[in-house]
Formats: sequence, C-alpha cells, structure tokens
Amino acid sequence: MKSFTIPIIYRSPLISAIKNKRKQQDKMKKDFTPTLLDLGRLQIYLARHFGFCYGVENAIEISFRTIEENPGKRIFLLSEMIHNPQVNADLQSRGVRFLQDTHGRQLMPFEELTAEDIVIIPAFGTTLEIEQRLRDIGIRTERYNTTCPFVEKVWNRSSQIAKKDYTIVVHGKPGHEETRATFSHAAAETPTVVVKDMSETFVLAKYIKGELQAESFYERFKGQYSDGFDVARDLGRIGVVNQTTMLASDTQAIADYLRQTMVETWGEAEIEKHFADTRDTLCYATLDNQTAVKGLLGVEADLAIVVGGYNSSNTSHLVELCEDKLPTYFISSDEKIFSFDEILHYDVHTKTERRQAGWLPERRPVRVLISSGASCPDALVEAVIRKIAGYFDAAATVETLVGEFTAF
Repeated sequence: MKSFTIPIIYRSPLISAIKNKRKQQDKMKKDFTPTLLDLGRLQIYLARHFGFCYGVENAIEISFRTIEENPGKRIFLLSEMIHNPQVNADLQSRGVRFLQDTHGRQLMPFEELTAEDIVIIPAFGTTLEIEQRLRDIGIRTERYNTTCPFVEKVWNRSSQIAKKDYTIVVHGKPGHEETRATFSHAAAETPTVVVKDMSETFVLAKYIKGELQAESFYERFKGQYSDGFDVARDLGRIGVVNQTTMLASDTQAIADYLRQTMVETWGEAEIEKHFADTRDTLCYATLDNQTAVKGLLGVEADLAIVVGGYNSSNTSHLVELCEDKLPTYFISSDEKIFSFDEILHYDVHTKTERRQAGWLPERRPVRVLISSGASCPDALVEAVIRKIAGYFDAAATVETLVGEFTAF
C-alpha cells in the first residue's frame, strides 16, 4: 500500500514501532488481539488497528503539500478536512480558511472566491452542486481533491446499480459531510433516500410493504429523499450503500432487514429483481478498527479510553462498542485528563463534555484499553499513554518500551 509524507508532529515513535512490529508478525492482518504495554501497576492494552487510515493520510499529504507549493496564494478548505480538531487547527495556523462548517453552514460566501484561489475538497468529498459552483468560478476542484478512495468506491457502486434502475438507500447520518456528498452523487442518477439507523429502516420497510400511507413518507423523511421521489414507484427496486464510517454490523443488519422485506413482498425467487447486492461498500479501515476494538474488549479491564475528534463518526462508533462492555472515556487529547482523579470526557449521547471524578480505580494493576479514530494522529495516543503512565511513576518504563519495540 502507498506510504504518505505526514508531518512529524503527528507521528509517534512508540506507536510507529508497535504498529511496525505487529505488521511484521501478522502480515495478513488476521490477528486482532491487542498489544500489551506492561508498566507494572499500570497495564495498557492497545487495539491492533487504530489511527490514521489511507484516506486521512492521503488528505493530509495533499493539504500540506498544497500549502508548501503555493506561497502567497489564498487557500481554502471547503469544510473540515477530517474530523480532528488538532489537524484542522494546524491547517488554519498555516493560513488555510474554511468556507463551511462541518454541518454545511456557510462561513464565507462563495461569491468572494476568484479563479486564482485554491479550494481543497475534504476527505469526505462534496456534493455535485458545490463542485459545479466552484468550477463556474474557475476553480480547479480536481487538482486539490482529497476525497477518500473508499468514499469514491461507494459512489461508483451506487452508479453501477443506478444504471440498473435501482433506488439507492444510503445508511448514514443525514447531516454528515460524507452522507450529503454520497446522497448528491446517487440522487443525480436515481431516486435516493437516507436512513440513519434501524428504527428508520423499520419505518421505510412499512412503506415498501404498503403498511403506511405513501403521503406520510414525505414528512417522515423530510430532507432525506431526492427530488421527485415517488414512494409507489421507487421502493420496488432498492440497493443499500453506506456512509463508510458507520458500524459495519448496523449497515449489514439494515441491508439484511430490507432484503427480507423485499422477499416478503415479492418472494425469494424474484429477489434479484428487487434487491441489489452491495456488501462491498464499507471502508476497510473502519471495519479493521471496529474488529480490533472487539478483540480489545476480549481483555478483562477496568476502563477504556477512545481518542479522537468529537464529531468523528467512526470514532463515536468505537466508543459505542466499548460502552457496551465497560466504563469508557472519549477524549480529544491528553489535555482532557486533569489528574489521577479527574477527567473531562465527551458523552456521545448528550453531545456534551462531562467531568468524571475517580475515573482511575484504586486496585492494582489498573488495566486500561486504548483505541483511537481513523482521523486521530498517533502522537495524541502516545501523549495519552505518557500522561497516564506519569500517575504511576512509569515514564521511564515507557521509554524502555520505545527502545524494545524499535529494536524489533
């Protein structure tokens, strides 16, 4: 796989050495057991896979290279390049400005752009409408496009089944940049509707089976269907694709449920006429990270820490997996760890930060599980490890581990 040039500030000697060792030991990536960092009274288990994925590294390399190669030019990001506050802040500190926020709200009018400006398309991609608007100004969007190849894979798969007259059902968060982009690409070719979870899938199935009046669909799914969507006509042939960072198990469950709905409606013998096979649209890194967390949760532990941006979809799903098993703290950096006794963590359900006292247990050894999202620099994970290790007088042991893993 291609390697990328990433700023050294995002790298971690410890994590790089660990990942390199695991890669050499498990070249086929079939071992999802965690890596133990034995620090005596503190034992840290690192997930087999975590941190920057291919698409994120590609986006970072393009963005920083663009800055270096265009001194004096105005450079804009369409929106957050990735969902990591540190990376986005670094880009802004180098003069890059955002045109929109993560929800698509305009921060600067497109009318203020000129053909001489540079606009970087983020890793999530963007809508066809925005691309055309930028091209009309004279901006070459294709030259600075960091759209993840796995997002483009979803678009290509959608296009393939659209040509066979299937309606696209997108499993994703309606307001997320990637889902908005995927919806735009799909809707340009075929009727499209977004479902955010299984509960909405249950409702959509009732419209497919005629159990709900078609007229109510347009209010129930307001803002989630394409122009001219006809419930009676467009739900007879469907295919499911996804926002690549959703839980793999959720997407599969939604696809299975809708397939069974079509079987109940049309019969198993007719299923290929009514349901398209689209099982290959989940990002490999998302799947690897989720599987690695499941392997991590096989270890008996006191708590889990997940590091990443609070608006990162793939990271929030790792948090959800951990929460089902043990106390979990979602933090954006080591700065959220105030002391041995206090941590400030993000609650994915209430969308707020919460202070937690007594987060580290008294018993020894303390066993901590750690993972991070696909947009989180390894340097942040190492900083978290060192912060916690400091509370156990284990900083010297961390240095010893760096040497041991590097020597391997």
